[in-house]
Amino acid sequence: MQTKTPSRSRIRLTRRGRLAVVVAGAVVAGTAVAVPLLTLAADHEQAKTAMLVIPEGWRASQVYAAIDKALELPPGSTRKSLGKAALQLPSQAGGNPEGYLRPATYPVRQGATPESLLRTMVETANRRYSAAPVAAGAQREAMNVYQTVTIASIVQAEADTKVDMGKVARVILNRLQRGMPLQMDATINYALNRNTVGTGQDDTQIASPYNSYQRVGLPPTPIDNPGEQAMRAVLNPTPGDWLYFVTVKPGDTRFTADYDEHLRNVAEFSAAHQSAAAQPSGGGPPGPPYNPAS
Repeated sequence: MQTKTPSRSRIRLTRRGRLAVVVAGAVVAGTAVAVPLLTLAADHEQAKTAMLVIPEGWRASQVYAAIDKALELPPGSTRKSLGKAALQLPSQAGGNPEGYLRPATYPVRQGATPESLLRTMVETANRRYSAAPVAAGAQREAMNVYQTVTIASIVQAEADTKVDMGKVARVILNRLQRGMPLQMDATINYALNRNTVGTGQDDTQIASPYNSYQRVGLPPTPIDNPGEQAMRAVLNPTPGDWLYFVTVKPGDTRFTADYDEHLRNVAEFSAAHQSAAAQPSGGGPPGPPYNPAS
C-alpha cells in the first residue's frame, strides 16, 4: 500500500535493532545496517589519520623536523616553507613563529602541507593568547601578550617541575622590575642551539641578543613553545620576593632573595655534581668559578 509523504517523521530503533520510521502513526520497518556501517567508516577514517604530537617546550626547530618527518619530506623543507605559510604573528615576532607553534596533537590529513600545519598551530595559539584571561593577566603585570609568551617560554625551559613554574615566573618578573639581567641558562642554550644543565663562563660571553647575562630585559623572541601551565604561571605567578633559584638536585629547587644564601645553594649544587666548573640552571649568577656580583 502506498502512503503519502508525511509532514513530520522520526526515526527510532525497534527492540530487535531494526530502523523504524514513524509516519503519522504508521511504522515502516527496515534494516539497521546503515547506522553501524557509517560509524565503522568514520572510525576507520579516523584510524587512518596520522597524528602529529608537539610536546610542551619544543623549539621551533624541533617542530619543523617533526613536520618534515610526518610528511616524509627532506629535512629543512618546513623551515623553507615559512615564507609561503602567511602566518598571523605579532609584529614583534619578525616572522619568527617561536612561541606560537602551540603544543598539542594535530591530525595530519591527506593533502596536508608544512604551510597548512604551521598555520593550524599558529591559529591555535592565537585563539588561546587572544582570550580575555591572557590579555587581563598580561595587563596586570604591565606586559603585552608577546612578552607574556616570551616569559612563559623561559619558565617552561627553566622550571624543574610544574609546581616550581609559578616561583620561576616570579623570579623573572622581580628581576625585570628591578632592572636586573635575567641570567637564565635557558636563553644561552637557545643561542647555542643546545640543551645542557650547566653554563660556563665562556658561554656567558657570547655575542647574542639571547645572552641574558650581558643584556637586561627579555630576549627578542620566545625561546620555545610553552604549554598551558607555563602560561598560567606567568599570568598568576606565586607571590614572593625571590631573585635567585638553583636546582640542587631533581625535585629540590631552592628560591631565595638573599645572595649569600644563593651562593651556599650553588656550592651545594657543585658539591653534589662533583664539578666546580658546572653552573646550575636557574636565575642568578653562575656557580664557581664564575661568580660576578649581581
